[in-house]
Amino acid sequence: MERALYGPGGFFLRPEGPAGHFRTSVHASPLFAGAVARLLARTAAELDTDEVAFTDVGAGRGELLRGVLAAAPPGLRLRAYGVERAVRPAGLDPRITWTDRIPDGERGLLFANEWLDNVPVDVAQVDEDGTVRYVEVRADGTERPGAVVTGADAAWLERWWPLGRPGERAEIGRPRDAAWAAAVGSLAAGTAIAVDYAHLLRTGRPPFGTLTAFRDGREVPAIPDGSRDLTAHVALDACAAAVPGAGSRPLEWPGTGQGSGPRERPGTGQGTTHDRPGTGPHTGPGAGSRPQPHTESRAEPHAQPHTQPHAQPHTQPLTELLTQREALRGLGVTGARPPLSLATTDPAGYVRALATAGEAAELTATGGLGDFLWLVQRVPGTLPGAVPAAAEHGGY
Repeated sequence: MERALYGPGGFFLRPEGPAGHFRTSVHASPLFAGAVARLLARTAAELDTDEVAFTDVGAGRGELLRGVLAAAPPGLRLRAYGVERAVRPAGLDPRITWTDRIPDGERGLLFANEWLDNVPVDVAQVDEDGTVRYVEVRADGTERPGAVVTGADAAWLERWWPLGRPGERAEIGRPRDAAWAAAVGSLAAGTAIAVDYAHLLRTGRPPFGTLTAFRDGREVPAIPDGSRDLTAHVALDACAAAVPGAGSRPLEWPGTGQGSGPRERPGTGQGTTHDRPGTGPHTGPGAGSRPQPHTESRAEPHAQPHTQPHAQPHTQPLTELLTQREALRGLGVTGARPPLSLATTDPAGYVRALATAGEAAELTATGGLGDFLWLVQRVPGTLPGAVPAAAEHGGY
């Protein structure tokens, strides 16, 4: 998986970039970058400064960075970082520092939109005798059972993704936990946010894993040949608990307070919620939902693109879990239709407002992008509430 995504000729190093194969919220509408820019401004205010860092982890070709710089309020001085293994895009704003390492010791907002799902992981499967083994795969996608899972990987599965019956699968999330802990640990003060399609222990893991692949706007078999995006849902509760001081209590699904919540992806019956426009129920490139559980590869252990070890957070971060719908509504992206009276007084303005409402609705849609989860972890120096709660639930 590491080689297929980030090695020579790997998917994320291809010249067309990820946007040539699927869309994320960043590509769906500039409203997303505008919301992140407002969040960045609030982070600066909470840090009591007019100079703040914005670090985009898994920056693609710099699309979110461009949007945030364009939408940032006047007077806010930004240090912008794009963290990505691909080469610096041509024509990128010179204010952006392009690097393959997360900067250390910054104060500000670290934002990782659909990054953790591409941090390589090993896959485990229960064999016919009830033994949990690694799944090994050749470059053509042919699989075979591998060694017995032992040690730290076995302990992670027991804690975060227990397996039972023969045929059940799991993606071992230890590399993602370590990558996220290093990302949060890079901040001297501020807020770190991971946005991804995810599952939680309290609501049940998908019994057959989630690994799949995308190419040219379509879901395709997960063959590690470098031609396609290999991706798997993220155990965000395990990532959150990996940050020192964050606590180990399992996170609940947002808005429930009971540890219950969506247990299926809309229209699949396969377990957990997610959407990434790129393939699926909509048509053409840039639409649809990402996965069915699929075949997987044995990745190089502990591969962590874009990260390096950092100092631990100075004191306990505050942790919050929101749906994208809740987070964006709290940042002013509501999807509310403009008043019909505007069509009479300003027809062109009404059409523009209607288009904006449609984009906002896509970003917050139930059964789509709105069901993504935002893991928010604050490193002290900020005040609670960097991402305001949506009015209807009172309180990611």
